[in-house]
Amino acid sequence: MRRRPTRSTLIALMVLASAAAGAQTATYKIDKMHSEADFTIRHMAISNVHGHFGNISGTITFDPKDVAKSTVDATIDVTTVDTGVPQRDGHLKSADFFEVAKYPTMTFKSTSVSKTPDGFDVVGDLTLHGVTKPVILHVEPSKEQIGMDGKTMARGFEATTTLHRQDFGLVWNGPLKSGDNVLGDDVKIEISIEGDRPGA
Repeated sequence: MRRRPTRSTLIALMVLASAAAGAQTATYKIDKMHSEADFTIRHMAISNVHGHFGNISGTITFDPKDVAKSTVDATIDVTTVDTGVPQRDGHLKSADFFEVAKYPTMTFKSTSVSKTPDGFDVVGDLTLHGVTKPVILHVEPSKEQIGMDGKTMARGFEATTTLHRQDFGLVWNGPLKSGDNVLGDDVKIEISIEGDRPGA
């Protein structure tokens, strides 16, 4: 005689089915200790200056099976700007550039995500220096790993883009005798994010 499943068995099956249905989409909290945004800008048309921002916060919802369901909401602390030269960092924080006293953070909120041959493109609104403009981040995700504590899952995201700084009101510059400018207008951005979620 065939035994009917017990109520507890049915509940367990329902929980498993629900978990399987939602397993593809996961929300990761950005790990501030293992995330940063690096930038590179041309200096005097002969070399590059490198710097970075820390203290990145926010969340990334990622669905590797259907990336269109993915979202990004992140905030970067502009006051953490660091080029390795305190005098230059002070100038970058001043009204000539970021005006950190007035605009201490920049934010990015995605509006769409689409798959590419080597990752995916995240289109979103970047708000920097009081100006909001659409930008495209080219993103490569890593595979998911069990975290060091054995209780969380972790995934990495590498993003790149190029910004035209004058689009965000960062217009300070100076002419050289050669006719070139002290600073270039294009800024290359490389963002390394590590995100954690419960679930190991």
